[in-house]
Amino acid sequence: MTILLVEDNPDDAALTRRAFRKNGIGDEIVVAEDGAEALDYLFGNGVHADRRGAALPRVVLLDLKLPKVSGLEVLRRIRANPRTRTLPVVILTSSVEQQDIAEGYSLCANSYVRKPVDFDEFVEAARQLGLYWLFLNEPPPVAG
Repeated sequence: MTILLVEDNPDDAALTRRAFRKNGIGDEIVVAEDGAEALDYLFGNGVHADRRGAALPRVVLLDLKLPKVSGLEVLRRIRANPRTRTLPVVILTSSVEQQDIAEGYSLCANSYVRKPVDFDEFVEAARQLGLYWLFLNEPPPVAG
């Protein structure tokens, strides 16, 4: 099961990978460093053209403050495409701005999680996210 982590901060990406490893969540984590790369990965464009029609990740962990294409625009495009419309997207961000939360949910984010600053709290949050989205949650049927 693949997780797409859309995160432009290399320290946060490394911390997320470490937290998943520490919790024994050994799934493949693909990191997209900006919104444009995330969209290319999901839709099989650009350097990810070989992925056109490939299996979607089990869940997308999406930061909001991204270069090139914002996280909210990434979410908007995911929801606009019939193939990715039901793909689980968890906004994982440091933003606690009410407008970001409201817009994320209005664009049908499945969850909004503020990144904990403390490492131990971050590890626990990653554990809970991994367990829920990879093992407890029943994924949507594959669009076809």
